[in-house]
Amino acid sequence: MSVPTSTTGAQPLVVRTRSALRAALEAPAPTAARAPAGAAPSGTQGTGPAGPDGHGATRAVVMTMGALHDGHLQLVRAARERVGPTGHVVVTVFVNPLQFGPDEDLDRYPRDLDADVALLAGLPEAAPGRPAVDLVFAPSVEEMYPGGDPIVRVTSGRIGTVLEGAFRPGHFDGVLTVVLKLLHLTRPDVAFYGEKDAQQLLAIRRMVADLNVDVEVVGVPIVRDDDGLALSSRNAYLSAQERADALTLSRALRAGAEAAAAGQGGAGAIEVASGMLNEHPGVVVDYLALVDPTTVDDLEPEYVGPALLLVAARVGSTRLIDNLAVDVAPPVTSTARPGGTQ
Repeated sequence: MSVPTSTTGAQPLVVRTRSALRAALEAPAPTAARAPAGAAPSGTQGTGPAGPDGHGATRAVVMTMGALHDGHLQLVRAARERVGPTGHVVVTVFVNPLQFGPDEDLDRYPRDLDADVALLAGLPEAAPGRPAVDLVFAPSVEEMYPGGDPIVRVTSGRIGTVLEGAFRPGHFDGVLTVVLKLLHLTRPDVAFYGEKDAQQLLAIRRMVADLNVDVEVVGVPIVRDDDGLALSSRNAYLSAQERADALTLSRALRAGAEAAAAGQGGAGAIEVASGMLNEHPGVVVDYLALVDPTTVDDLEPEYVGPALLLVAARVGSTRLIDNLAVDVAPPVTSTARPGGTQ
């Protein structure tokens, strides 16, 4: 899938500190995208429920860890569409150490802020001379956690103990802690997250609801490459053979969804998808599960209705996740035929 490679000339403002972010956000609306990085507050941007052009929001945030691809850009497009040409879009770029385990890829996670900003600048302008992204907040670890690892953190509760949480203990606590900090710092009306990280999106929604955070959370559908592979910054780690193996994930999910829709039930969906995954020795499955899409709870064997089929697997040294919405149809029953045969 192609992504923009040239800039429009309307560049987003990049700030690296909390004080510069605050100054940029508090600048008068006409100049917020051009506020000097060290400027003192000179006005207040409106954030009421009736935003500009009737879009209902004046500031949107898209949180990323950088290494941007078209999946991230789709979040930005959705954010810009929501706030309109006069609203403000903020993108955060921060590789959060709290959500990485001791044996995970924190040190080698791809980082290239200049390339990320160039991609954002290559998006169509919101208005003449107005970039699609007004502001990029790219803090250092020391800026986000000035006292070192925080003593007080957000707990993800039961959501953080199953599926991804079971394989990555503490991961969702780290995610929710940084998300809450970034929501406080950017003060958006609406925040956009990708549905590829389905359990993360659910955890964020529950945190926002349970802690009364005044922001609307919007999920954006998974963006896939032409061959069906869900876009991920970690896809850059895959060799040609590993990428071919990785395609098994999306294919298995589709096959499982088809089985569920054909009346084979949740167990049938898991059996079909698992069978496809097991045919590829290059794919080592951490989990494959069919769950309630609003709670990630396991489903009863007789369940009928909407569900979410999730998979996490290692392909070579790269760990990938994917998911697909599933409609579990009523089971197929035999029908009596003439002559007493079935």
